[in-house]
Amino acid sequence: MAKFCPLYSGSSGNATFVGDSDGGILVDIGVSCKMTVDGLCAIDHKPEDIKAVFITHEHSDHIKGVRVFLKHFKVPLFASAGTLQYLQNNDCIPEGVRCHVIPNGGVEVYGMTVTGFATSHDAAESLGYRIEAGERKIAIATDLGCITEEVQEAIIGSDLVMLESNYDLRMLEQGSYPYYLKRRIKGNRGHLSNEECADKLVDLVLHGTTRLYLGHLSKENNMPDVAFQTAANALTSHQMTPERDYILRVADRYRPSRPLFF
Repeated sequence: MAKFCPLYSGSSGNATFVGDSDGGILVDIGVSCKMTVDGLCAIDHKPEDIKAVFITHEHSDHIKGVRVFLKHFKVPLFASAGTLQYLQNNDCIPEGVRCHVIPNGGVEVYGMTVTGFATSHDAAESLGYRIEAGERKIAIATDLGCITEEVQEAIIGSDLVMLESNYDLRMLEQGSYPYYLKRRIKGNRGHLSNEECADKLVDLVLHGTTRLYLGHLSKENNMPDVAFQTAANALTSHQMTPERDYILRVADRYRPSRPLFF
């Protein structure tokens, strides 16, 4: 049985557990090592249960705790070539850690196949991840300004998808951010809005996805209730019923979300 749990999600820091009740992997460590360990303990795991760490990209809300965590728990680290180069150049990886560029065909870790796919974001070489755990398929796609064909192919048909719902357009436009930053966020190498995310969720459910997590919400330009309602309205408008056709949740910012077992 697969277990999926966003430990922390949002512009303040990101870390996601994927595995089962005995162990698994982490995707990103964008909070402190202590918070990461505390988050794992909150979902009945020890840090020794982690068999590998996968990094999406080099922005601080995805790598903040990587160095200290890997100093204490020397598990393999996987990322794109561009991300690994950044981490190595900026002393983000302690000595003795095995670093790997994730191969095109994916890698086997803890009985799961993890495959990276390119995302459109203003980073060195950002990735999302598709994880096959037995018969279950899980996709994590955050920090992307648009849904490219590669992203579409990677996430479609997954049993569970965590998709970015970063900002509410009206909140962003009326907020205090300078114009250049608003433009960057709305651009094709920025982030997905609630509306863009909601439209894609409809497509995912139509193709068999039954578990949906909204992830990486902006602290300044979004609210969990707003993101949830935008998604729920889009799904309802297509005659999709919650708890029958899909489960919809918003990943918490400061604490582990309720795990999904399936």
